[in-house]
Amino acid sequence: MAEISSKTVTIEASASDVAATLADLESFPKWSSAIKSVEVHERDGSSRPTSATVKIEAGVLKDRAKLNYDYSAFPNSISFTLEEADLMTEMTGSYSIKDNGDSCDVTYSLNVQVSMPVPDMMRRKAEMATIEAALAQLKSKLEG
Repeated sequence: MAEISSKTVTIEASASDVAATLADLESFPKWSSAIKSVEVHERDGSSRPTSATVKIEAGVLKDRAKLNYDYSAFPNSISFTLEEADLMTEMTGSYSIKDNGDSCDVTYSLNVQVSMPVPDMMRRKAEMATIEAALAQLKSKLEG
């Protein structure tokens, strides 16, 4: 199994605001340049999406992925796994939120595998670019 890429950033917002923003998948296209559209298929008892198709355009990666979301550690963590996609064969990720009072540390971890041969160094570089952009855009959305 490939090593997971991750990065942590401090966001000047409450942990509950960060968790609520990350659970609001339908709003992602408004603030995330990589997420072009979201179609929710199923929700849990708290109305959070548990199954959704996400149109992704992250650098050279353009795909439509059906993802399953896990809120069992919510609001401290939200994770997702790939159910099916056109190009990707694996996509697992999570956002972990550590409450610091007036701010919080958000760690985004991601592992993506695609159906075509891609050198591991290039794959990891693309993962890190995706992670860095997602965290910067989340920070910008929440800090204004």
